[in-house]
Amino acid sequence: MQIKRNNVTMVNKKLLVMRFSALGDVAMTVPVITQLAQQHPELRITVLTRIRFVPLFEWAPSNVEVKGISLDNYKGITGLTRLYTTLQQADYDAVLDLHNVLRTRYLRTLFRLSGKQVAVIDKGRRQKHALIGNGVTTPPLRSMFERYADVFREIGYVVELNPNQPLFPTLPSYGTDLPFGWLPPHSEKRPILIGVAPFAAHDMKIYPLDQMRLACDMLLEKGYQIFLFGAGKEESEELATWECDNMRSVCGQLGGLHDELILISQLDLMISMDSANMHLAAMLGTPTLSLWGATHPAAGFMAWGQTEENVLQIPDLPCRPCSIYGNKPCHLGDHRCLTQITPEMIVARTVQLLSERTRD
Repeated sequence: MQIKRNNVTMVNKKLLVMRFSALGDVAMTVPVITQLAQQHPELRITVLTRIRFVPLFEWAPSNVEVKGISLDNYKGITGLTRLYTTLQQADYDAVLDLHNVLRTRYLRTLFRLSGKQVAVIDKGRRQKHALIGNGVTTPPLRSMFERYADVFREIGYVVELNPNQPLFPTLPSYGTDLPFGWLPPHSEKRPILIGVAPFAAHDMKIYPLDQMRLACDMLLEKGYQIFLFGAGKEESEELATWECDNMRSVCGQLGGLHDELILISQLDLMISMDSANMHLAAMLGTPTLSLWGATHPAAGFMAWGQTEENVLQIPDLPCRPCSIYGNKPCHLGDHRCLTQITPEMIVARTVQLLSERTRD
């Protein structure tokens, strides 16, 4: 089917979009795909991702569907070929690879050989690598949101990204779809609700836990209510030791990612590392305060709509970033990028952001 838009003939209508991991990276595709779908209602977009990430797209426009799979069911060349055989039955007009790893390269190659139009993300690896260990003295690199949007632009679709436009006007109202007792009654006197996600995939992105606990204690003294976010046995056990009146761990207590997303959407602020929870909160319209250590927002991984006031970092350290993903040890040995951030700084910025939200 051909579609005329701005005097240009658009020939693609059914799009297959591939992005399998990780949680934060898949979350960053949501604003782009959502606004693409809103701006091009003639499109039918299928997102291929891991089954556990399907809830990320629950509130996407009706012309977006998600195909969640377990990659364990499609191992090796044989498994991926079987997956391709299933996918090609849908007769997609174009295939967009937002991941660019071995398995998506293989799948997109099969689609290309069958005559389908294919576009792939440019992650800007060389530009990002040039930032490492030299200090950031140049403008920020192109954001990952724009890089994702560029893939759709390559096949002819204009995508205007607007972080000021709410992505999901149909999110559940306050307190709905959550187990009884998780949120205080909705009233003018209800406490301010803060999420704290102190963990990240790599140690060099994690603020010292004892200092974060101090920051939480200071926030509790101000009358805020805190929900602690984490995943896995070790994180759950650690956060269980933090629990007290008005500070409650979410780990293993809700019905999975769906419930966590709803809870995050009800928060007044999410405090996190450079991690998935930062991206989850931002895409849901929840204000964020993110702490950055070994990594740097200039590499293009700031959250949706995030500005400098939402970022807490020690900006003038010439050793930052020491890696793009936070997966390299501190070569100075003192983790100064994180230890120079004090609990008092976290509390002060939190109060500032909450007061600005109240004024809005």
